[in-house]
Amino acid sequence: MIELMQNFMAQLTQMPLWIQIWVGWLTIINSFSIVFIFTRAETRWALVAWIVAASSVTAIFALQGQEMTRLSGLGHIIGWTPLLVYLWRRRGEIYLTHLSGIYLHLLFLTNFISLTMDYTDLVRFFLGHGY
Repeated sequence: MIELMQNFMAQLTQMPLWIQIWVGWLTIINSFSIVFIFTRAETRWALVAWIVAASSVTAIFALQGQEMTRLSGLGHIIGWTPLLVYLWRRRGEIYLTHLSGIYLHLLFLTNFISLTMDYTDLVRFFLGHGY
């Protein structure tokens, strides 16, 4: 498992700087859900979705022979699509007047942007456009 993660990080460092920064931001914003797990049910689901997404990305990476491809984002799709549907339905209960509400709005926006890229990559993968 350590070798797998080392290979993942080695390939990530070969990507453009903006992707490296984006992956770092995704890690920070999704991991930050742990701060609110005792006060907001939505953040408990966000943490579960983060674990599912990260585990799925890792499994897909391993199944592809430890090569990052456009299919790698499928892990985010598996974990975050249900989360965003849930958060969208709960939007009337998530107030910007609370720190946890601000966090959840930022998390929604961040993961929505990521999913936009991931769905695009998935379509391009199945159309045979690049790796």
